[in-house]
Amino acid sequence: MSLFEDTYKTINTPAQGSFRDKGSKFIAFSYPFSEENKLKDIINEIKSEHPKARHYCYAYRLGMDRSVFRINDDGEPAGSAGRPILNTLLSNDLTNILVVVVRYFGGTLLGIPGLINAYKSATQEAIANVLIVEKHQKDIYEINFDYLQMNDVMRIIKDENLDIRNQTFDNDCTLEIAIRTSLINRVINNLSAIPNTKTKYMKTI
Repeated sequence: MSLFEDTYKTINTPAQGSFRDKGSKFIAFSYPFSEENKLKDIINEIKSEHPKARHYCYAYRLGMDRSVFRINDDGEPAGSAGRPILNTLLSNDLTNILVVVVRYFGGTLLGIPGLINAYKSATQEAIANVLIVEKHQKDIYEINFDYLQMNDVMRIIKDENLDIRNQTFDNDCTLEIAIRTSLINRVINNLSAIPNTKTKYMKTI
């Protein structure tokens, strides 16, 4: 894997954007998003803030695989809301992001093309109003080693500039570290070469 294949674009902070058409108002909310179990809380919070809205449509994308996503039209015609939101994320090459678009109905039907344009435009506005950042996909590993190997392990962590997420030091020591995906093979091989040192994959972030 090349050095840059673990780099992706996302957002660090929430943002909003809006679009109006024939009396209907579409408000888009974008969020940094990496844990699907938080989706329901975010949707419920938006519903509590906008109880009179007609629809709460959304799309999110996770990870660097373009096939990891979810869309929801929330009562709008199939393919007219969640899909254009997702397509806007894909065209901007953004991931680990959720966009929820709230629609206040203005009394006039927009038709499928009008809806697609409205949900797309609101999403584009939310993206335009937030800073896009580059991040690195990382794998979380648990490292178990003898206390006597501490210096050797910490030297590798320092040389590779690895993030320590959790640590327990005793006769048997445990570290939880984040490693850039492009560096996995080298780092794990170097750590595994240290006597009495074990590595265990935990998850990808």
